[in-house]
Amino acid sequence: MDTIHIRGGNALFGETRIQGSKNAALPVLAAALLIEDTCVIDNCPRISDVHHMLMLLEGIGCKISRKNRSVTIDAGRVSDDIMSGENVTGMRSSITLLGAMLGRVGEITMAYPGGCVIGVRPIDLHISALRKMGVEIEEKENCFAAKARKLEGTVIRLPFPSVGVTENVILAAVGAKGITVLQNAAREPEIVTLCEFLRKAGAVIEGIGGSVLIIQGGHPLHGVRFQIPADRIVAGTYLMAAVGVGGHVFLKDAPSAQMQSTIKAAEQIGAEIAVSEDGLSVLSEKRKNPIAYLRTEVYPGFPTDMQSLIMPVLTTAEGISVIEETVFEDRLRIVEELKKMGACIEIQKKCQAVIVGAESLHGCEVSARELRGGAGLVIAGCMAQGETLVKNRHFIERGYEDICRDLQNLGVTIYTG
Repeated sequence: MDTIHIRGGNALFGETRIQGSKNAALPVLAAALLIEDTCVIDNCPRISDVHHMLMLLEGIGCKISRKNRSVTIDAGRVSDDIMSGENVTGMRSSITLLGAMLGRVGEITMAYPGGCVIGVRPIDLHISALRKMGVEIEEKENCFAAKARKLEGTVIRLPFPSVGVTENVILAAVGAKGITVLQNAAREPEIVTLCEFLRKAGAVIEGIGGSVLIIQGGHPLHGVRFQIPADRIVAGTYLMAAVGVGGHVFLKDAPSAQMQSTIKAAEQIGAEIAVSEDGLSVLSEKRKNPIAYLRTEVYPGFPTDMQSLIMPVLTTAEGISVIEETVFEDRLRIVEELKKMGACIEIQKKCQAVIVGAESLHGCEVSARELRGGAGLVIAGCMAQGETLVKNRHFIERGYEDICRDLQNLGVTIYTG
């Protein structure tokens, strides 16, 4: 059955380990395609999106082996430049293979990427940026073909600091001739991880962590062993579960330095958080303060991925909270499901949610429609009185190794069935 069962209402206590980062692992796996050698990627999360990415790499000729959370990729031979099927259409992050394939073999035919239904998420910005590097792109009904007779470094200024476009430009630029200057680049930790992986493999990249990246293309790359950092959004998920229900938990390996806006929001709600080298300690009571106004922003602002995870917590805060979504216009689809559980939420201006704190939530049957919204419903189930059934578990498995196991470690009565 594709369902998660939760019996909620009890405080959380215990410790759970934070898995490797989904959003860092996927571009690093794509980047391994640039290296005509063998790479070993450690702490790679065992999630469905990673599985799809590995199947795509294997489908074009890479040799893949996996042992626990270590993935070995031998990209010495690329035998195909066509990518289609469910592994592409079911995962938005497959788009990062566009830049990697252009940097490696200079061409690719690809089905339009899929993934979660959280907004339009067009590929126009990817196409516009890569065309400046000499890429010719032909768009068709169900796919597009990209080809670069000569991939050239250039100056590119992004109209919006898109994470995916930044990744694609970096991947293409490493394989291009000359210097690429990328202005208004995304600054998310996952971009830093990608650059660190490529630099360890021999790429020359300056400005890592800033909004201007300078990439010197054409340097020979060699195989490396690299460790994926812990997932800041998974850590934020369990942090919000603890804040929503109350209790005392320790999130081992939580990357606190990447979570400052999330930690700040949790403290506003009333949590006491202690940071150590080993992770995060969270102490929280059931009583919660509202947040008068919270706006999602690009890093280092409050992450759009966290918006669906903090909303359930605020449904029982003692007052009125306002959340404005500025990144993905359809991210508020969780609202209707939370209302079924007794939440009082009104949507204004399409992308703004006004939340009036209720006394409690009650368990019922709800449906996940995308990854983070599904995890948000699990948090709501932990908070609710009675039993909650979250359908469409497969969306959640795109980004969480085993959300039931991790929450069981914190004392939640939760199981699949």
